[in-house]
Amino acid sequence: MKPTQSTAATAELSCEVCGRMPEPPKARVTAAQIAVMLPIELLVHAVVVQTHLPYLAKVLLLTVTATVLVIWVAEPSAAKVLRRWLHAPALRHRRTLDAAPALWRASTVVRDQPGALQKLTRALAGLDTNILSIHIHPMDGEALDEFVLSAPGHLGEQDLLKALSDGGGRDPHVWPTTALAMADGQTRALSIAARVAGNPDELALAVAELLNARVVPPGKEAAPGTTLKIPTAWHGPLVFSRPGEPFTPAESARAHRLAELAEILAHGRNGAG
Repeated sequence: MKPTQSTAATAELSCEVCGRMPEPPKARVTAAQIAVMLPIELLVHAVVVQTHLPYLAKVLLLTVTATVLVIWVAEPSAAKVLRRWLHAPALRHRRTLDAAPALWRASTVVRDQPGALQKLTRALAGLDTNILSIHIHPMDGEALDEFVLSAPGHLGEQDLLKALSDGGGRDPHVWPTTALAMADGQTRALSIAARVAGNPDELALAVAELLNARVVPPGKEAAPGTTLKIPTAWHGPLVFSRPGEPFTPAESARAHRLAELAEILAHGRNGAG
């Protein structure tokens, strides 16, 4: 069987796993088959009717000939010639999805000097990427910049990594994220701190909620991915896992401060007892 010749429609719609095209709407398939079959049917009827065969033989010949031509000619021709028209609704839907903005988290290290952040944001703006939030963590002569970005849907991880590098960033990282990344982290941390203040024993669950992570039970290895360990005196070492999305310095700092609050409250409660 010969491989199907690649076209723009197949390139845009073929499944990345199995390579198959989606099923087109039945109404369009029917219209396409009629458009291809009608001339063939008229031609076959015109030829057969002119013969002097018996009526039953004419009917049989018309049936067999039309069926063979439909299977061998009409359907393959309709699928090939009218492929873009058949899949037009799916193509429009795919283009709409590709144009929709996607959310990303990104981090990179830049030199702590005037103009460094401006150069970085200019490189991102060149890709029509909108910076929704930014956190800057000063380091020794450098700064770790963390972003939440809204980028056009057609952009991928490599496009964003290249923009961060071209903007002067070092060791850039990019991860897909959701709208939860836009939640007010400070307000959320204060609400969870109030929960811990009421019951310090809920520290592990509170930190897991704060970080949108999973608690790793003692003695059990964490799943492959990023982990965060918080040493505590009263609760023992707490380990949290969030595969696919590393913990930022800001998140780590909030989690450690929450653990300190729980330690102070637990110590005061046991001392009073």
